[in-house]
Amino acid sequence: MSPILTRPVREQLEHDRVIRELQAKYKRKTDVVINPGNEQNQSITVENLVVFPDLLIFAEGGKRLLGTVEVETGESVNSIEARAEWGVYSKVKVPLHLYVPPNCVDAARRICDEYQIVVAELWSYTTTFDQVRFTLVHKSPDAPVVKVPVKASKPVSKPAPKPAPSKAKPAAKAKPAAKPKPKAKAKPAAKKAAKPKPKPAAKKGGKKRR
Repeated sequence: MSPILTRPVREQLEHDRVIRELQAKYKRKTDVVINPGNEQNQSITVENLVVFPDLLIFAEGGKRLLGTVEVETGESVNSIEARAEWGVYSKVKVPLHLYVPPNCVDAARRICDEYQIVVAELWSYTTTFDQVRFTLVHKSPDAPVVKVPVKASKPVSKPAPKPAPSKAKPAAKAKPAAKPKPKAKAKPAAKKAAKPKPKPAAKKGGKKRR
């Protein structure tokens, strides 16, 4: 709740509703503590001043502060509120995120420029009966950046699925192959009969008579 102004009941209810919606938004990756209404659940100390931002964003484990978030309504966007809260929160070395109604965006920018208040992200919000919508209006390049090391998660090994029992009949055992019969040895080819040598032809005439 604003330390400077007392909001109308309707605006206070809207203010706290936006805070809870933002808690769900930031809680996806970080730890978040909220201070809606008159609750003072978590504080920070800035130059010996104890303050209670609407939301405090911590790294997982809740030890390291990553950022602060302030939600304003139409009644609380003014220079008094800005110097008492926005200016103080911007001195912390973490990003400040500011959420205002759409019709207060220009006023919030003008006040930040006038008092040199560095807002990391300026958002507008609209509320309806069933939901709250957020729109990023401006992101400052001069805002502090907090880097958080991300631990790589170990891959979870899934057990291998068991093979489904097969309904097929077991295959018949293969018969051992018959041993090949030894090949019959080839008989040596018969030697060709030697051709008889031709007889010398008889000389004609015989011996000459004397």
